[in-house]
Amino acid sequence: QVQLVESGGGLVQAGGSLRLSCADSARTFSSYAMGWFRQAPGKEREFVAGISWNGGSTVYEDSVKGRFTISRENAKNTVYLQMSSLKPEDTAVYYCAATRNLAVRVGDYDYWGQGTQVTVSS
Repeated sequence: QVQLVESGGGLVQAGGSLRLSCADSARTFSSYAMGWFRQAPGKEREFVAGISWNGGSTVYEDSVKGRFTISRENAKNTVYLQMSSLKPEDTAVYYCAATRNLAVRVGDYDYWGQGTQVTVSS
């Protein structure tokens, strides 16, 4: 059973950086592609970034390209989201999720973490 726990959220000024982590206690972590999503108040959950099971492929939502980087360490059962040049519009609850094959749709992911709040002040 995949169990995902996010950490690293917080309050940061515009232009700043944060690194989110998502740890999984399951021994099957390395067989899953992982994704980061976010949900702002009153908005639908949206895809941010995804990475294949071995890190060989990554995909990003257009608004975060060049600012966010997704990576993973299978030996630590952990996926990361390095966020730089943060903007107030990046404010949201960020979720990590696991799926068998790299995907960008919410419905394609099978397991979800509880989320971590990221707030970017102007």
